[in-house]
Amino acid sequence: MMKQVQSLLNIALGAFLIALNIHFFLSPNKVGTGGTSGAGIVLAQFMDLPVGVIMFTLDMLLFILGLILIGPSFGLKSVFASLSLSGMVWGLEVFHPLQNPIGHDVLIQIVIGTLIGAIGVAMIFNQGASAGGTGVLAKIIHKFTGLELGRAVLASDVLIVVASAWFFGLQVGLYAFFGLLLKGMMIDRTLQFFNENKEVVIISEYSEKIKEYIVGDLERGATVHSAKGAFSDDQKEVITTIVGRKDFSKLKSYIQCTDEKAFITVHSMNEIWGNNFKSFA
Repeated sequence: MMKQVQSLLNIALGAFLIALNIHFFLSPNKVGTGGTSGAGIVLAQFMDLPVGVIMFTLDMLLFILGLILIGPSFGLKSVFASLSLSGMVWGLEVFHPLQNPIGHDVLIQIVIGTLIGAIGVAMIFNQGASAGGTGVLAKIIHKFTGLELGRAVLASDVLIVVASAWFFGLQVGLYAFFGLLLKGMMIDRTLQFFNENKEVVIISEYSEKIKEYIVGDLERGATVHSAKGAFSDDQKEVITTIVGRKDFSKLKSYIQCTDEKAFITVHSMNEIWGNNFKSFA
């Protein structure tokens, strides 16, 4: 139950970051960097409706497609994310309306806003959901093609950027295209940061204690094999384990306290498939 609550809180926080980007940076500058938010920004110039209301309508239509192709577990979390995002954008428009951009330098606003929004998108993706709109299409593309989520978002958002350039001019379109590229790269980088694991290879005289700590305290698996030192010709036990960033800090501290002479190599693992990690399905 607590994990579900924490997951929903992370989704809500991610939606809030995206809403900040839409309301304070994108919408005042009429820059649609893709998604239903971009479509809402474009359509709001021709319809007497708030961007948040347009986003909600478009999201609901696309979620029907997501529920059919991806399933209800994806849909329920994503509906929550979409409702949160649309509601937050609408709330900001009502309680903190903006008539003009917050600054004169559009490029700086696009960079800062896109960084904030991309972190929000990655937070939602990391919970197995989408903020709606072309994020749903990105999830579908990712499922059936294996294309990285950031690049899938980029592929599905190009049409909105073209519309932004068509209706608001080439300069605005170029800003939108730049923001779209930056968003795609930032989503991938942030997801890698969230999901990064460490492969730790340990050689120690106290390997038994270290194994017990890994299995018992960290509740992680490990592989043990024998090796022989080229210089000393001694038989040694080599422990290989994969842990997250938090567990890696704990493991490193424990090894330092247990055996200061231990030999350790560490490799960053951006993607791992198999038991206790990502499913091949």
